[in-house]
Amino acid sequence: MNREYAYIRVSDKDQNEDRQIVVMESLNIKREFMFIDKSSGKNFDRPEYQLLRRVLREGDTLVIKSLDRFGRNKQEILREWEWLTHNKIDIVVVDMPILDTRKYKELGAVGQLITDLVLQILSWLAEEERTNIKQRQAEGISVAKSKGKHLGRPKKDFNSLSKEQRAMLVELYPKWKNDEITAVSLMSKVLLKKNTFYKVIQEYESTLK
Repeated sequence: MNREYAYIRVSDKDQNEDRQIVVMESLNIKREFMFIDKSSGKNFDRPEYQLLRRVLREGDTLVIKSLDRFGRNKQEILREWEWLTHNKIDIVVVDMPILDTRKYKELGAVGQLITDLVLQILSWLAEEERTNIKQRQAEGISVAKSKGKHLGRPKKDFNSLSKEQRAMLVELYPKWKNDEITAVSLMSKVLLKKNTFYKVIQEYESTLK
């Protein structure tokens, strides 16, 4: 029995895939047939996509919302598209109806030519957008550095702790040093992870000298 599968991708864990899921549900694709990756589009070395690849069979249909959700590297997109069509798996790009291989079966070589031309253009655009995003990120980092801004997560130190955390640490520190409570217990009460905890403790102890 031939099936329709959906492939959904967002770039990182902070992005939401709900919009793509809603689109697939509107096409009557069940959640159990949706494969979702939270990963970069630079290549196809993604766990859910690789699992989907093993599930797909001749005659099945792969549905994606837009080509950039499939990938952002032109050569990788073309190579993967070729693998799918070679294995007689249809591909549907919802946002670009012209990229629906089911439409061109009766046209033979002409239909293949149409698909190939459109795919070449769109995959190039997807790659260009990825390049532009990376360039904008690099420019933003450069500007931030020139202004002396700290990039990345803010560093945790004793003074950055909340008033309650500092009070708890000051109160329980002597008990920890006297082995009345464990380090794990103190970390838990002060709500700090191991690496941060020891950095904060080291800083705090320097103020006691």
